[in-house]
Amino acid sequence: MNPSDFAPSSPGRLVSVGPPDVAYHAFVPAPLPPAFDWSPRLIAEMSLADRALGELAGLGRTLPNPHLLIGPFTRREALLTSRIEGSEASMSDLVLFEANPTSERDVRDAREVSNYIRALEHGLSRLKSLPLSLRLLREIHAILLQGVRGGNLTPGEFRTSQNWIGPAGSNLRTATFVPPPVDELLPALDAFEKFLHAPAEIPLLARLALLHYQFETIHPFLDGNGRVGRLLVTLVLCGESVLPGPLLYISAPIERRREEYYARLIGVTRRGEWTAWIEFFLQVGREAALDGVTRAHRLVALREEFRARLQSVGTSPLPLRIADALFTWPALNTARVCELLGISQVAAMSHLRRLEAAKILREATGQKRNLVFIADEIVRIME
Repeated sequence: MNPSDFAPSSPGRLVSVGPPDVAYHAFVPAPLPPAFDWSPRLIAEMSLADRALGELAGLGRTLPNPHLLIGPFTRREALLTSRIEGSEASMSDLVLFEANPTSERDVRDAREVSNYIRALEHGLSRLKSLPLSLRLLREIHAILLQGVRGGNLTPGEFRTSQNWIGPAGSNLRTATFVPPPVDELLPALDAFEKFLHAPAEIPLLARLALLHYQFETIHPFLDGNGRVGRLLVTLVLCGESVLPGPLLYISAPIERRREEYYARLIGVTRRGEWTAWIEFFLQVGREAALDGVTRAHRLVALREEFRARLQSVGTSPLPLRIADALFTWPALNTARVCELLGISQVAAMSHLRRLEAAKILREATGQKRNLVFIADEIVRIME
């Protein structure tokens, strides 16, 4: 990093690390909250984002079965947030891996996406007894990196060596950004956690923008910081009961506006451009909420279409239960159906074939054994 790139308004300080002949600069952000301008445009963006978030929350609360949305939304976010980090898994890869994780297929990327789902579910479960905290973020990180790329980079532990962000071939002296050195890391994280638990004096979505920036700037792990930083947004919204479940995810709009996302983060770090960053974050939140509402309506309509197809052929209530379960597990095998309904393998296969005949499921393996059936229409909405 070049110190001349940093204006006096930068919300932190540069520190020189190492002997003079090999020294590099690292950035230590000032504790939150910062001072920023509540411009008319920022107030307008806040209103639009609040309205969109309220519409999504209201829709989630009126559904008789919120898992109709939670399952598909969670998998879509897991796929997109992992894609930002370089994963090439598709939605079909993910759901087929979940149905048969012991397959001999190359499942590395799918496992990374599956880990994200497990990490989110763990975080939501722990929030019932443990406040959102550094401890919980470490637990989530350990699950994210279990058995995948980065699994050798101290999963579940804050870094004890310097990391940096930059193009391939860069080093600590040529990096685009160098986060706090190790001796500054724990004080920065302590200040972050204090703000996380402080009484709310800033509207929630603006506070989320600040928290997300601060976490990404501290960059406390050797790998997986982006995924944890995006999970943080969902966990705060659920932990404060703003949403009835994990329905809002920011990875899709961030992926579409990736260059602007990084530019806004750097704009804060170098020049203290908080208002522009918060405006951007609110736009991302609004886009995510409106996209969620649109996909929610499509999923609700598809559920009714599934029920109509099954009722028209006069099947028993069990295939209807399987059809509903598809919104949680879009790919099923007989073992999962047996577990779900408490029936025999023969009966499970019979019901899966009925859903196949109703064009709700498609057998995806082409094998004679270990069959997996996938709901393509759900997968298409998720993608």
